[in-house]
Amino acid sequence: MASRRSLIRRTAALTAAATATVILAACGSSDSSSSSSSGHSGHDMGAMSSARPSAAASAAKGGKNAQDVSFAQKMIPHHRQAVSMAGLAPSRAKSQQVKDLAEKIEQAQAPEINTMSGWLRTWGAKVPGTGMSGMENMPGMAHSDSSMSGMMSDADMAELKGLSGAAFDRAFLQMMIRHHQGAIEMAKAEQAKGAYGPARTMAKSIVTSQSAEIAEMNAMLGK
Repeated sequence: MASRRSLIRRTAALTAAATATVILAACGSSDSSSSSSSGHSGHDMGAMSSARPSAAASAAKGGKNAQDVSFAQKMIPHHRQAVSMAGLAPSRAKSQQVKDLAEKIEQAQAPEINTMSGWLRTWGAKVPGTGMSGMENMPGMAHSDSSMSGMMSDADMAELKGLSGAAFDRAFLQMMIRHHQGAIEMAKAEQAKGAYGPARTMAKSIVTSQSAEIAEMNAMLGK
C-alpha cells in the first residue's frame, strides 16, 4: 500500500515537472516572438523615418519661391503685349513670313499666359491685370524697363498700329526682336534662381524658342 502511494507521488511530481517545462518553453517562445515583433516594429519605424526625408525633398522640389512668382507676374503682361503685337499682323503686314511668325508667336504665348495665371492663383498670388503693363494694380510692381525688359512703350505700340505694308513688317520685326530679347533675359533669371520645376521648364522653352525666332527675324531683316 505504501509502495503504491510512493508511486503515485512520483508520477504526480513528474507530471508537474513536465507541465512546468511546457509553460517555460511557451513563455520563452512568447518572449522571443515579442522581441522579434519589437525588432520588426523598430525596423519598420526606421524605414518610415528614412522615407520621410525623401518625401520632404520631393515636396521641396515641387515648391516655389519669390523668383517663380515674380517670373510669372512679369512674363504674363510681357506675353500679352507680344500677343497684341502679333494680332496686328494679319491686317497690316505685307509679308506672309511676318504673318506666319506672328501667328506662331500668338499660338505659343497665349497658352503660356493661361498656365502662368493658373500657377499664381494656386499660389494665392496676384494675377496681373490687363492694362498696358498689367502691373498697375500691383503695389511695388509698376512697369519699368528694368522690371520687364523689352516691353514696348505706349508710343511704340501707337506707332506700330499706325503702320502697314513693308513699313509695318520692318517695325514689327525690330520691335519683336527687342521684345524677345527681354523675355529671354527674364527667362534666364528664372532658370538661375527659380525653384518651381514647371516654371523653370517653361523658361528653358522660352529661351530656346525665342532665340530661334530672333534668328529668323534677323534673317527677314537681311541681317
